[in-house]
Amino acid sequence: VQLQGLGEGLVQAGGSLRLSCAVSGRAVNTVNMGWFRQAPGKEREFVVAIRWSGSITSYADSVKGRFTISRSNANNMIYLQMNNLKAEDTAVYYCAADGTRSVAVTLTRSYNFWGQGTLVTVSS
Repeated sequence: VQLQGLGEGLVQAGGSLRLSCAVSGRAVNTVNMGWFRQAPGKEREFVVAIRWSGSITSYADSVKGRFTISRSNANNMIYLQMNNLKAEDTAVYYCAADGTRSVAVTLTRSYNFWGQGTLVTVSS
């Protein structure tokens, strides 16, 4: 499985950005897919995931109500729509795939394939 993240950008606080993740090697509706992020000097943290079945996990409290995950089976991609961005959202965002369909979808160790990371910078 290969993942390619798209949508890197610099936005002002309050703005919006959509990240995309192109999946190859497996159909996106056969794997769990997650979005994670890592801010400078911090550990990688879970943002949200969409299971192979299409069900979506709870969002991280810090992004709830502002971020939305979606999936396109036809394009074999997942997306992360980010609205009302804040300076603290600045991070490298990673998409990840779990071919084993682990129940622990919020844990980084559950994912065995990772995208290269997409830098999102929010200026205040």
